[in-house]
Amino acid sequence: MRVLPFGRGAVLAEYDTIDEVMAVDSALRASNLDGLGECVPAARTVLVRYSGVDRRALDELLVPGAAVPRAEGPIVEIPVTYDGVDLEEVAAATGLSTEEVIETHAGTVYSAAFLGFTPGWAYLVGLPAALRLPRRSTPRTAITAGSVAIANEFTGVYPTVSPGGWHLLGHTDEAMFDVTRDKPALIMAGDRVRFVRT
Repeated sequence: MRVLPFGRGAVLAEYDTIDEVMAVDSALRASNLDGLGECVPAARTVLVRYSGVDRRALDELLVPGAAVPRAEGPIVEIPVTYDGVDLEEVAAATGLSTEEVIETHAGTVYSAAFLGFTPGWAYLVGLPAALRLPRRSTPRTAITAGSVAIANEFTGVYPTVSPGGWHLLGHTDEAMFDVTRDKPALIMAGDRVRFVRT
């Protein structure tokens, strides 16, 4: 790992795996360290803002071996119609039937590792190994909002119309991001997510 200065009052800690990121993020959130500010996890980094913090104590929390297991967040259930344009292609690439793809995807409880890409986009980890495929070789210029997709070790839901290179398995009518709600993003880092077949 590396800890880099990130302007005044912030550091960026770099890690080798998403598991290290999630463990350190959990440790930071569970700590009562005075002066600790916003913590922003990403795929291989955690950005930490602070003011008047005990840097030695902070540095100890940033060591993956010192991290505590991530607390289980609330479960967010998302109804999904599995009618994605890539469903058959995913089945062929994985050696599964389309029904097995659906059952495998819907039969897993995922964890929201971090948010990014666009407001309301949650990178969900826990995708079974049988469904792990690289991103599409040619991204699409516009993916419909609510599209449920997979790529590499992640699954997620496109919150708005946007370009994208993930494999589309289905769609949901749930609004993933709505600025009029008290909590605009339906899924927050640390939440658990279950896709419910409709």
